[in-house]
Amino acid sequence: QLELVESGGGLVQPGGSLRLSCAAVRTTSTGFMGWVRQAPGGPREFVAQILLVGGQPSYGDSVKDRFTISRVSANNTVYLQMTNVKPEDTAVYMCYGNFGSGVIWGQGTQVTVSS
Repeated sequence: QLELVESGGGLVQPGGSLRLSCAAVRTTSTGFMGWVRQAPGGPREFVAQILLVGGQPSYGDSVKDRFTISRVSANNTVYLQMTNVKPEDTAVYMCYGNFGSGVIWGQGTQVTVSS
């Protein structure tokens, strides 16, 4: 069964950095993976996505130039490096992936930006 396992959330101060990980278990190395986020009472927002073959990234406007998505093909793991974080980045970050059979989701991880 396909599965995404997330890690790396937590509390970070404004201006700080944090890295999220999302490991794809029992799947292939083709397709794409990424993150969306949702703050309490807010809409779901696209954060970043990467093609597993070729590594082409794409970003939401609110995180462009601050967040970087990357992947390690050998272990089907995708990383989201968050830098210069802001209080408005506070949200539950949810990893997703599509490996040719529809979208699957990780369990979500809380990121809180606060001093």
